[in-house]
Order: sequence, then C-alpha cells, then structure tokens
Amino acid sequence: MSLSIEDVARIARLSRIAVTGDELAATQGQLNQILTLIEEMRAVDTTGIEPMAHAQDVMLRLRDDVAREPNRREAWQAVAPAVEAGLYLVPQVIE
Repeated sequence: MSLSIEDVARIARLSRIAVTGDELAATQGQLNQILTLIEEMRAVDTTGIEPMAHAQDVMLRLRDDVAREPNRREAWQAVAPAVEAGLYLVPQVIE
C-alpha cells in the first residue's frame, strides 16, 4: 500500500496537523516507509509463537502486602469536625 500526496494532505487535514507543501513529500516518504515495514511484519509467519509482555524474560520482585503503618483511624476521627458511622461528614457542595 502506498499513499499519494493527496492522501497525505487529507490525513494531515483530518488530524488537524499543519503540513506545508514542502513537508508533504517528506511526510509521504516517511508514511510509506512505515506502511512498508508493517507489510513486511505481516508477512512473517508467527503461528505457534506466544505473545510476549516484555522484550526480555524478566520478573518483577513483589513484596508482601503487609500494612506497615499503625491504624490511626480512630485518633484522626476524634479530631474531625463531624463523623458518623465511621465516615467523615462534609458540607453539601451540590444542591
């Protein structure tokens, strides 16, 4: 697939990108190179190959999900202006 100058101008207009007449030819060449690369990649037989999540076989080091800070909920609610059923009450903003 190859894009014409008119195609590039239309794509630029639809994407709201200002492209001058001099830039159209360069942009056309770059877009055609990208499309050629995509066609080459589609031609590769990938049957039996599993998709990879990362280019290298790496594993993240995970830490244990442990609470490290003490539970100070009641201390903070004791100094709050208004609390009901363990929830902070705030003034109504939307009528």
